[in-house]
Amino acid sequence: MSTTESLADAYAQCEAITRRAAANFYYGIRLLPRERRRAMCAVYAFARRVDDIGDGALGPAEKLRRLDGHALALAEIERTVGGTAAGSDAVMVALADAYTRFSLPAGALGELIEGVRMDVNGVTYERFDELVTYCRRVAGAIGRVCLEIFGLRDEARPGAADAQALADDLGVALQLPNILRDVAEDAGNGRVYLPREDLRRFELTEASLLDPGAGEQLAQLVRFEAARAREWFERGMALAPLLDRRSAACLLAMAGIYRRLLDRIEARPEDAMRRRVSLPTHEKAWVAARGMLVGGAR
Repeated sequence: MSTTESLADAYAQCEAITRRAAANFYYGIRLLPRERRRAMCAVYAFARRVDDIGDGALGPAEKLRRLDGHALALAEIERTVGGTAAGSDAVMVALADAYTRFSLPAGALGELIEGVRMDVNGVTYERFDELVTYCRRVAGAIGRVCLEIFGLRDEARPGAADAQALADDLGVALQLPNILRDVAEDAGNGRVYLPREDLRRFELTEASLLDPGAGEQLAQLVRFEAARAREWFERGMALAPLLDRRSAACLLAMAGIYRRLLDRIEARPEDAMRRRVSLPTHEKAWVAARGMLVGGAR
C-alpha cells in the first residue's frame, strides 16, 4: 500500500470514528470541504481516544500511564511537523498529517490530556472559575485547534488573537451543556463537576444530586448553570462572522445543536437528572441545514 493510500485509509478510519461516536459534532463537520473535514475528524478521533481512557474501567495508575504515552506520541508529532508519523496507528498518522497541513497549535491537544488527568485524579471544583480552567483544557483547547483548521477570512486575520479567545470561550460554552446533561450519571459514578459554591447557593450537597426529594432545588441549580452557559455562547458565537461560509456553517451547526440541547435541559431540568438528554436525529439535521443557510447568507 502506498503512503497516499495509507494516509487516505487513516483519515477514513478517523471519519468513521467521528461519525459513530460524535453525532452532534459530525452534523457540522460534514459541511466542511474535504481537507478540513478530514483534519477535524483526525482531531476528534484523538480526543475521543483520550476521553475514553479517562472514562474507562481501568485503574487510575493505568489510565495515567496511557495518558503519558499519548502525551509522548503527541509531543513527537509536534516536534516533527512536516514528517509522517511512524507505525500503523491510523489516528496518529492522520493527526500528524493534519498538523502539517494546518499548522495546528503546539500544546493545545496536550491541554486536553491534562484536563483528562484532572478527571482521573478526581479533581473537584470549589468555584466556577476552577471549573472554567477544566473546560478550557478539555474543550477550549479543541476550539483553538478547530480555529486553525477553519482559518479566518482575510479581513479578519489581524484579529487572530481575539479569534483564539473567542474559540476558547465557545469551547467552554459547548462543554457546559455536556456537564449539565450528565449530572446524575456522573454523580452516580462519583464524579461531580458543578462547583460546590453553586451547590451551597441552592442548599444542596454532592449527595443531593442523587436525591429525588431535592427536585426543585436541583431544577433551580440546573437553570442557574444553563443561564451561565448562555453567556459563554453569546461571547463565543462572535467567532462565526470571522470565518468563511462553510466554516461558519460548521460552527453554527455544532453550536446550534448544543444550544438547543441547553434549551431542552433548561425547560425540563428534571429530565436531565433522570437520564441523558439528547436531540432527535431530525432536529439535528434541521439545525445543521439552518447553519448552512445562515453561514451562506453572510
